[in-house]
Amino acid sequence: MQAFQRALEVTGHNITNANTPGYSRQVVEITSRPSLQTGAGFVGSGSQISSIRRIYDAMIGEQLNTATSGFARFDMLNTLASRLDSLLADPNTGLNTGLQSFFGAVQDVANDPASITSRQALISASDGVVQRFRSIDQRLSETETEVNQRVRQSVEDINFFAKAIADLNSKIELSGGPNDPQPNDLLDQRDSLVRKLAEQVSVTTTKQENGSLSIFIGSGQTLVIGSQARELAVQGSEFDPTRLEIVYKGISGTSPLGNNLTGGTLGGLLGFRSQMLDPTRQALGKTAQAFAQSFNEQHAQGMDLRGALGGDFFSISAPTVLPSGTSTGSGTTVATVTDIGALTGEDYILSFDGTNYNLSRALTGEAVAITGSGTAGSPFLAEGLSLVVGGAPAAGDRVMVRSSRDAAASLGVVITDPQSVAMAAPTRTSRSLSNVGDASISPAVAVDTSAASFLATSVIEFINPTTYSINGAGTFAYTDGAPITINGSQFAISGAPQAGDQYTIEANFGASGDNSNGLLLADVQAVGLLDGGTISIIENYGQMVAGVGSTTRQLQANTDAQGVVLGNLEDAELTRSGVNLDEEAANLIRFQQAYQAAAQVVAVAGTLFDSLLNATRR
Repeated sequence: MQAFQRALEVTGHNITNANTPGYSRQVVEITSRPSLQTGAGFVGSGSQISSIRRIYDAMIGEQLNTATSGFARFDMLNTLASRLDSLLADPNTGLNTGLQSFFGAVQDVANDPASITSRQALISASDGVVQRFRSIDQRLSETETEVNQRVRQSVEDINFFAKAIADLNSKIELSGGPNDPQPNDLLDQRDSLVRKLAEQVSVTTTKQENGSLSIFIGSGQTLVIGSQARELAVQGSEFDPTRLEIVYKGISGTSPLGNNLTGGTLGGLLGFRSQMLDPTRQALGKTAQAFAQSFNEQHAQGMDLRGALGGDFFSISAPTVLPSGTSTGSGTTVATVTDIGALTGEDYILSFDGTNYNLSRALTGEAVAITGSGTAGSPFLAEGLSLVVGGAPAAGDRVMVRSSRDAAASLGVVITDPQSVAMAAPTRTSRSLSNVGDASISPAVAVDTSAASFLATSVIEFINPTTYSINGAGTFAYTDGAPITINGSQFAISGAPQAGDQYTIEANFGASGDNSNGLLLADVQAVGLLDGGTISIIENYGQMVAGVGSTTRQLQANTDAQGVVLGNLEDAELTRSGVNLDEEAANLIRFQQAYQAAAQVVAVAGTLFDSLLNATRR
């Protein structure tokens, strides 16, 4: 009777927890009691409960933990990547529309360089494209802030689950040894917490002889061992206090985990930040640098309506230098971009070992070759960057150089006066009407606007068909079609000049209808500037958008595939460990009937015993 009473209780427990998440079905193992030897042979002494067993497959449980971590990681990556893809590819928020509007306005001015209205429209379009750059960078910055908040919350959840698992370990240890009855409900609670922990980060579990469960994360760091739980924490990075990194609180102190944490929501957040968000901000910044620098360089080669040489059209900051929080010296580093075609956009670490400086990539630690001595006259040169160091650094001091990451946010417009837009060539050439030879002169091209006499007038007069003088001085050999450079302007004379023929190069004052430099400004969008001069500004942004889109599609496919794997394992676990109400109802009837039969045996035994007592009283 007692055995079947316990069986009824276990069946009822299964029925009431049929919809409890993480509950594993329990079954009663009933065995016969030892027989009693009599003169007639062995007589059975009934039945007993040998154990109440939890139906749980540890192999499926481990696979489910792994699948849970994988799905949570891809799901988080896919969620954030989809938002990033929408931001960059959407015509209303992306950069393509702004760039096309700007260069369209440049072309309009080139078509009518004297129009003040077109020039004002160009300045407005400049403000528009700058706001596009800044707006996208601001959205990316907000995304990074969100990632930081999610990382902080994930670490808090991990610490909470680790503490709860350690508490359950303590209770399970107190319940007895490995050969004692197991606290099935506590085991279910612990496995459920491990599953929730796996949603946050990949875990490895090891069951100990005393029934406790040890949990490891990262590259083998202990998170839970017995009734003790270690903690994770977040802190600002070595170079940027606003960028959160995860540290492990061990017995000997805290240590950064870096990129060792994988899987789960936390792994997805860290992976998105390092593999998608950071490269996107770097690529956007590199596009802004190429856009501003190339347009400024060409604008400086022109002349405005007031006869002044064109200056910078856009402003943009130099690469950011962030000193390490652990540095003890007073060293300084100044970074500038010297070769936009060689620029990678990556972040670098410049370290001082007490004697020499070394440069490496911040993400991978890969060494980067540098030339020069680091002085103003001989700066360190590496991958499009120039680095000038000074001060008194101490051995072990480090700085981070962000070559492009912060550039888009700093982009601004310098030109505010429509007449200051330099659409004309700064110098012009002419052929004297009295020349008798048939030689012609090409338009001048500015090669050095900083030359002291750049806008001075120069007259070339041929002494004979093979030699000429400049401003009546010198004797220079003439070569048909060969380039001639005077005061920073270059041109060529072609044909057969005669003695006395004159050609003039002078400042292009008053040429309000000249669009020579304007046409070159309009071509900036299509000129190869980046990646060794092979990729234009538009192409670089297009590659960035395509890369993010391709990664997003792959992440969606991976999320769907991992979801299928997770669903199949959940079904397998449910089939193995879940409660089947029909089966439990049948067990309920079966155990009830057995209990009633056992009770009837007891009643009959009681009647027989009473009869025996009554017979002996006579």
